[in-house]
Amino acid sequence: MRPTVILLSFNSEDTLGATLARAREVSSEIFVIDSFSTDGTVALAESYGATVVQHAFENYGAQRNWGIDNLPITGKWQLHLDADEVMDDELVAAIKALPDEPQHAGYFVPRYVKFLGRVLRHGGMSPTWHLRLFRSGVGRCEDRKYDQHFLLVGSETSGAGTTGQLSGVMIDDIAMSLSEWTARHNRWADGEVAELFAEQAGAAEAGRLVADAKGNPAQRKRALRQKYNQLPLFVRPFALFGYRFFFKLGFLDGTEGFIFWVLQTFWFRFLIDAKIWEKRHLR
Repeated sequence: MRPTVILLSFNSEDTLGATLARAREVSSEIFVIDSFSTDGTVALAESYGATVVQHAFENYGAQRNWGIDNLPITGKWQLHLDADEVMDDELVAAIKALPDEPQHAGYFVPRYVKFLGRVLRHGGMSPTWHLRLFRSGVGRCEDRKYDQHFLLVGSETSGAGTTGQLSGVMIDDIAMSLSEWTARHNRWADGEVAELFAEQAGAAEAGRLVADAKGNPAQRKRALRQKYNQLPLFVRPFALFGYRFFFKLGFLDGTEGFIFWVLQTFWFRFLIDAKIWEKRHLR
């Protein structure tokens, strides 16, 4: 298999090189959808033989779907990555070992987070599974403002198309500063709140991942998120942090893990709850 690789980038020169170096091992057709970077991202991508296309960023789902709909993709398969996701040797080998017409229509890839220079291996999020490799014409990304997943079009409702899982991992190397990380999560908190209120109002669009506790990894994750959303405001961030950091042994990830779990599973989720409360009571 030689899939077309599609990456999203914005001011990604610190991580893009490592991502593209591994991508070139599985593909000769690489597209980088850039959001008008102001650093050396474009020149770096072109030096690795990638075709760079500029498109204004709205959200991850919209950007990925724009690429699926508009890029001159010639591959029968597509592999979607972020500019900071680096495949390891085993994952590269697993993709190259797939036949041109494999058993499944899409494949989930395991992803670990590298935060403040340390790969986090505990906390119940290591790894998370993402549908990133799929046959052209059957894959699409949810049009959500936050927590978007790829899905096989129609598969979650009609049963059409099956998915498998690949060995190896990709490392999500979060190289940005904590100032940038928290600024982005502040924006993503707004997106999550907007999604929650849209769902409650019945305004969520079709083409969404269907939560299923017995389904594929993304469906199971969405089912757990729904259970979390049913818990009381301001209580659930404390419960989630305790679950991730203590019960799922997140404390074994050292100081870097402590910072991550406090920010990701407590601060970020508490911020979402605070914004929900604000929207209900002060607007």
